[in-house]
Amino acid sequence: MRTIIIGSGAGGLTTASTIRKYDKDMEVVVITMDKYVAYSPCAIPYVIEGEIKSFEDIIMHTPEDYKKERNIDIITEAKVVDVNSKENKVVYEKDGEKFELDYDYLVLATGGTPFVPPIEGKDLEGVFTVRTVEDGMKIDEYAKKSKSVVVAGAGAIGLEMAYAFKKRGLDVTVVEMAPQILPRALDPDMAEKVKEYLEKEGVKIILNKPVEKIVGKDKVEGVVVGNKIIEADMVIMATGVRPNIELAKKAGCEIGRWAIKVNERMQTSIPNIYAVGDCVEVVDFVTKQVTLSPFGTTAVRQGKVAAKNIVGIKAEFSPVLNAMVSKIGGLELGGVGLSALSANQNGISVIVGRCKALTRARYYPGGKPIEIKMIFDKNGNVVGCQIVGGERVAERIDAMSIAIFKGVRVDELANMEFCYAPPVSMVNEPLALAAEDALEKFD
Repeated sequence: MRTIIIGSGAGGLTTASTIRKYDKDMEVVVITMDKYVAYSPCAIPYVIEGEIKSFEDIIMHTPEDYKKERNIDIITEAKVVDVNSKENKVVYEKDGEKFELDYDYLVLATGGTPFVPPIEGKDLEGVFTVRTVEDGMKIDEYAKKSKSVVVAGAGAIGLEMAYAFKKRGLDVTVVEMAPQILPRALDPDMAEKVKEYLEKEGVKIILNKPVEKIVGKDKVEGVVVGNKIIEADMVIMATGVRPNIELAKKAGCEIGRWAIKVNERMQTSIPNIYAVGDCVEVVDFVTKQVTLSPFGTTAVRQGKVAAKNIVGIKAEFSPVLNAMVSKIGGLELGGVGLSALSANQNGISVIVGRCKALTRARYYPGGKPIEIKMIFDKNGNVVGCQIVGGERVAERIDAMSIAIFKGVRVDELANMEFCYAPPVSMVNEPLALAAEDALEKFD
């Protein structure tokens, strides 16, 4: 029996390793276009910033490690060009030659491709996307000879990159066509706090305008935004990611509204073909609507589910809350579930609770400000939470993820027992204080 996995990101390699955990005999083959495997793209900004010493540090395993330790074959720098689902075959190209492999099970872990708007100048030298280790290495080298950079897109990766460049001494401008930064993660009021922090750090931010054109003769010299030219030596396109669904189409798999359609077992419409990661669509836990979840944590969970079903262990993937967290310099931010804005867009009336507090007892050294926005539906069920603060945001976002999944009500959250010690917390937990604030607004 052979399982072929196309893609070596978090979803693909988790699928491979989980199959091997439960089945020592299954032949497992991973085919990837990447040169390097087992790394986290999320770490790239922190290497650029200098928080992590080198790109080698974020590569956790090599193909040779997988073969030696887990008997998993990884074919690197190879492109799958065709999938014949009727004959259970894949065709891939490597070093100018074509090869064919049979499979019993196929896993599409094809990920996503950075979306670059079709604007003039997008192919100039000095224009980059941030997706692979090799992207990061090229950006790192180019930044050494650059003085200014424009980052197009103010999502988490764009802002992390912007801060990284600023710490390296570059002049940085972020351009976002939405009326706020982090439009998919935070409500405008919470996003404003992140914007204020970045501006204090010296990052310039332009909202409500796209990058219309990249100018330069042979390499980047600037960008056009509105009626102005902003000088820049390099441009980072952080304008989103599109699911890679072409191979799924070739295989005859059903494509949903956004990406590859799968069931709760991560099967596509073809029973022996599974799909995981950024290339699949999922269900939102609160709205029950189909959505995307381009997070490594989602891909890992999906990979485990797909692998278990392949080896005969029943497993199901649950709907998502898209919990996220980011660290930009000395500021942490996170969100889970619905924002007030997205709730309203889905026809859900909400009541909001807020809290401004510290992360430690006020007399204990090192405490940092933290601000919480908690969102409840009209029945008192918590449906979302956003946090911006100096530390300990991730653990609270995780707690709220559990609370939403378990249907915790506003009164329960306000009266929940939390731990306390002056070096690590306040005697009044900020999450409970935010819930108390919301509770007072219910009839």
